[in-house]
Amino acid sequence: MVGSIDVYAGDLDTEKIEPLPEDFDPTTVIKEPVPPVVEVETEDKDKKREIVLGRNVHTMCLAVTEPESDDEVTGEREAYMASVLARYRKSLIERTKRHLGYPYNLDFDYGALAQLQHFSINNLGDPFIESNYGVHSRQFEVGVLDWFARLWELEKNEYWGYITNCGTEGNLHGILVGREVFPDGILYASRESHYSVFKAARMYRMECVKVDTLVSGEIDCEDFKFKLLCHKDKPAIINVNIGTTVKGAVDDLDLVIQKLEETGFTHDRFYIHCDGALFGLMMPFVKRAPKVSFKKPIGSVSVSGHKFVGCPMPCGVQITRLDHINALSRNVEYLASRDATIMGSRNGHAPIFLWYTLNRKGYRGFQKEVQKCLRNAHYLKDRLIAAGIGAMLNELSSTVVFERPQDEEFVRRWQLACQGNIAHVVVMPNVTIEKLDVFLNELVQKRATWFEDGELQPPCIASDVGKENCLCALHK
Repeated sequence: MVGSIDVYAGDLDTEKIEPLPEDFDPTTVIKEPVPPVVEVETEDKDKKREIVLGRNVHTMCLAVTEPESDDEVTGEREAYMASVLARYRKSLIERTKRHLGYPYNLDFDYGALAQLQHFSINNLGDPFIESNYGVHSRQFEVGVLDWFARLWELEKNEYWGYITNCGTEGNLHGILVGREVFPDGILYASRESHYSVFKAARMYRMECVKVDTLVSGEIDCEDFKFKLLCHKDKPAIINVNIGTTVKGAVDDLDLVIQKLEETGFTHDRFYIHCDGALFGLMMPFVKRAPKVSFKKPIGSVSVSGHKFVGCPMPCGVQITRLDHINALSRNVEYLASRDATIMGSRNGHAPIFLWYTLNRKGYRGFQKEVQKCLRNAHYLKDRLIAAGIGAMLNELSSTVVFERPQDEEFVRRWQLACQGNIAHVVVMPNVTIEKLDVFLNELVQKRATWFEDGELQPPCIASDVGKENCLCALHK
């Protein structure tokens, strides 16, 4: 590992390069400018809801400037950039300490792979067919894909897949395969599906039917059946959530298949894509969890590599049936390969990071981490309720939903994900009991000041989490 250089801008000759101010502290919360509040449309076209956007990065960006003619001699620019990077690293350490709202596993050590950072590794084209570009990591990529195919019970000669650049790309690809199999198919997705599913519908000009959800966030299969009956004349392409974005709810795959069959959809008239971004890798290690398996009539599964696995760069895994991919695959002479991916160039480092982690942890290692996350999630939920804060935790989930903090600075400090009156913490392997205690103690202290004068009351979140999980004045 290359050590950081403790050079500060104040030590430099500042005639040519303007240094960062001496009192610059990357750990402080910038209060100005205040994040803008904007209105967004709701399901009711006549009503709008206000949301708070993040700060404008242009107010704190680091400009790119032209080097001076004597920079190579003086070394000023190198020293300046070293100081910026050192301070940035410090800010990352501080931000990582207070990260709870997004499903990223920050507990990893890839020091052994630093030796590969000097190479431009690119897996462009089909993972299973070499291209003329020789600096690739296909041997690692296919090894990772084989591991996931075994996990989801699909034989080597029956699957096709690739390592994507993110979870969204996995959804875009899975839904695209469904659209290619059924060009006139209708996309069905629950209202609590990830926004990338609806992005796919817009990109591919697909008719999309939004299905209602239960309070838990799980798809309402009765509403799904009703909407299927309204469009029986067209094939169905269904997005099934293996963990929804906000509430961590798992759609009942078996019940979805049952409703399709009850409404007369034979297996050759529907395509199911399973969005398992986070929980797709956790569910196989939970005994009571319903099984995601290609032995069932599903078409594709995708997971994120930078979430539960803990890859330091965004990536994902997409697996589909080999007989579906011929509709997408094309020969590319320039590559001397075939391509059925969405992106052209693909990060060749990501497969190596995934391969390294899968080999180090294995099935048993992941099982231990899943159990730890579920235990810690229950601990957080119980402590929130004990403090009089409404909270919900779905079965098989590590996403704890609770009333939204009233202070946006507190939300940003702990990097919480919010929607309406609720926020959530996603308990990942790097989230310890100690970190949860610090968060809880700070939340309880802050909350006492928010409601101390009696003018402001804790919000009612019964419509979001159910009456039994709400602790507002009405539902206590």
